[in-house]
Amino acid sequence: MAERSQGAALSPADQAIMRDLLGADRERTLERVASLTRDWDAIVQSAALVATDDEHDPEGSSTAFERAHVQSLLDQAQSHLADLDTAMERLNDGTYGVCERCGRPVAVERLKVRPAAKTCITCATARR
Repeated sequence: MAERSQGAALSPADQAIMRDLLGADRERTLERVASLTRDWDAIVQSAALVATDDEHDPEGSSTAFERAHVQSLLDQAQSHLADLDTAMERLNDGTYGVCERCGRPVAVERLKVRPAAKTCITCATARR
């Protein structure tokens, strides 16, 4: 694999690989959003069928937890979807694979594992 200089774009072969990885990750994420949305709708529909009082119903706390848990997972999936869309935009405009913090190249190996990565491993580690 040829090394990229600071700010250099990905090779055409790497761009094609990343486009495929981003597309596959996007499809999986869309399926996850759809599944979680169905779960959310089922929880809401189930709760609407009975007059529950979450505060006093022994099952209410688990229903509230389940609803909050699914909502959190749905929020995460939608956020990841937005990150993937942003990554695809960066791939199209030539800024994909360049760290948003330091401007150095993001390792292709990192991008293959985390296609929506915006930072190099050095900057990602420093944020912790």
